[in-house]
Amino acid sequence: MTTQSILREKPVTVFEKELARIEAQVSSLKSRCQEHPSDLQSRIRLVYRMFHQATLTGKMAQLEELETVLREVIERFGPKEDLCLLKANLDFRLHRLPEVRHDLEMAPLLSSRFEARILVADLTFQEGQYHATRSALEELISENPTWDTVARLAYWTSKLGDPEEADRFYLQAEDELTAKQMLSYAWLELQRGMLDFNRGRYADAWTHYRTAEASYPGHWHTAEYFAELFAAEGNFKEAEALLLDVIRRTSRPEIQQALGELYLYMDRTEEAEPLFDSALSAYLSSVQRGDVHYFHHLADLYADARQEPREALRWAQKDFEMRPNYGTQSALAWALYRNNSIAESLKYMNLALASGVRDPVIFSTASELLWAAGETEKSLFFADIALKINPQHKNYRMHH
Repeated sequence: MTTQSILREKPVTVFEKELARIEAQVSSLKSRCQEHPSDLQSRIRLVYRMFHQATLTGKMAQLEELETVLREVIERFGPKEDLCLLKANLDFRLHRLPEVRHDLEMAPLLSSRFEARILVADLTFQEGQYHATRSALEELISENPTWDTVARLAYWTSKLGDPEEADRFYLQAEDELTAKQMLSYAWLELQRGMLDFNRGRYADAWTHYRTAEASYPGHWHTAEYFAELFAAEGNFKEAEALLLDVIRRTSRPEIQQALGELYLYMDRTEEAEPLFDSALSAYLSSVQRGDVHYFHHLADLYADARQEPREALRWAQKDFEMRPNYGTQSALAWALYRNNSIAESLKYMNLALASGVRDPVIFSTASELLWAAGETEKSLFFADIALKINPQHKNYRMHH
């Protein structure tokens, strides 16, 4: 598959049709809410359609507009269950974990709802309570094996268990879908592709990514995965074209950072710097508004692209304090390493490893930290594990 075949002129895609439909619904509901100020049900439908629209487009401005409208509706009509549930989902998406629990507590009966219990399981995973998360997911699935609950168990297993078992869970999740849920089917295929990508099985990853694109054509999210895989295989021109297209369509700063990192990988430093400037400006503006969801991107950008270790440590610490899991522990370990705090970095890396995570990138990072600490035998051990899981783990990869 070539970039030209992905980006060439096509009829209106499924993605574009669905987005147009949602946009029309949002516009119509906004008009109705203006004409009927006391119509609560129309406002509930409006905020849920706005959430769908924002997740489809990937545009942060639309999530911010949704948050404003949602707060106004809750303030006017009170903490209705559906409103609190949506706010909890929005806050989780934006990494506001304490607010998620508060949202679920605002409506007294909400905590017992199946959807709320799923969110609590998501929270416990982010907080590093892995065994509690698995137990909660298994209990939920025994009650009602919805596709998204099974997919969560698949994700848990992909990180902390056997990737083959994770793929079986993703297949089970696909079996729970209806014929109309093609966006969800495409997302599941992307996750199955990532399982293969993370083991260096690029041909198998292509198969899943192509299936995702064929199932739900035109989604920029799928193009991200194509771009990463092109770059990992050394097809930088194709990857660049796709990332530029995603930036044009979404303006997402994390994709600007990803393209900048690709340019660094290609030794095109001068072209990378404006992208890092733009991404950094967006991240810091978000932080100034009180947002927290870009902390990990700031830690990553300052640690490597900008090589400002003190700033990297600052943001990595903030992210770890908010979400103490293997991902933030590993990022904090790397930031401490960048600050020449080797012993302290190993403390947090050991926490990450103790989780049971099976990630070749984390193992490779652990190897580098142990080598710097003079623990040669352990360093070689983790380097060997990383290579066995994915012989190509040092190739270009994005932060999803």
